Amino acid sequence: MMELEVATQFARLIGAGLAAIGMVGAGIGVGRIWASYIEAIGRNPAAKEEIGAFIWIGFAVTEAIALFALIMAFIILAG
Repeated sequence: MMELEVATQFARLIGAGLAAIGMVGAGIGVGRIWASYIEAIGRNPAAKEEIGAFIWIGFAVTEAIALFALIMAFIILAG
């Protein structure tokens, strides 16, 4: 019976770790978004106002993915 509890806890930890990998991808995505924004402003400074809203929408969606991954990791640990 003890081995089953240990195996269950082990599976929870592995599952939470795999769910948290999504946060790494979101971090890379945020970096790419801001790098592209800075590059675009460098190429065409007049477009700053035009693409400003899009950068924030992209940033928010990418951060939401990271939050979903974090919440899933916590749900797996608590379950």
